[in-house]
Amino acid sequence: MTRPAAPAPGAALSLEELQVNRLGQPVVRGVDLTVKAGEVTVLLGANGVGKSTLLDGISGVIPTSKGRVLMGGIDITRFSRRRRVALGMSYVQQGRTVFPNLTVEENLLVAAHRPDQAFELFPELRSRATVKAASLSGGEQQMVVLGRALLQQPRVLLIDELSLGLAPAIVDRMLAAVADMAADGIGVLLVEQFADRALALGQHATVLARGSVALQGRASEVRRQPDRLQAAYLGETDENPPRANGSNDECKENP
Repeated sequence: MTRPAAPAPGAALSLEELQVNRLGQPVVRGVDLTVKAGEVTVLLGANGVGKSTLLDGISGVIPTSKGRVLMGGIDITRFSRRRRVALGMSYVQQGRTVFPNLTVEENLLVAAHRPDQAFELFPELRSRATVKAASLSGGEQQMVVLGRALLQQPRVLLIDELSLGLAPAIVDRMLAAVADMAADGIGVLLVEQFADRALALGQHATVLARGSVALQGRASEVRRQPDRLQAAYLGETDENPPRANGSNDECKENP
């Protein structure tokens, strides 16, 4: 029997040949990916390639079909969503999932006894603490959602389209907060539509096309090669992609 691969050093989250189905059909398949503690891994790809489905599978919202999900070296593939949360996995799904009839402070107290850490991350919310979430702007609601995720004390944070429907200036504010969270040791897997902004923030990048990994490497290297990034989005690859040479900045295309 083949021995399972050892988790990558410092890996907060590892995926091994992961496949996730919807309606009995594979949406993502054969995904290998590592998220290191204290770093941001960016997950990119065109609409409909399976980015949200992959996050749903990792978090336990839907079951995976093949492969493994490891968190800190522990195989959590068959764990319930509640058990994954207890181990330190937090998932910010698409949309601003606030409780509209609760105040900002009450929304945060759902996750912790004290909201101080969220107010430190987003000082803007402190003056809005007694305002009902339904009255907040889209950006403020997303701050509440991200602040609530932080209060769960995650080791791994999955974020799906944080910037959806937000102005670019607000997006920059959100991404700066994500960088602060990673700097505190959280491993972040970030799905983001603003590829250039996300690549400027992240340390590693994975691009999905047609449900599989089309390109992986250092985010800085991927960002410097927009033609390869565009080709990966379209599912196109070079006939003879470059071989690994040991460089940390290597980015690899999968045929």
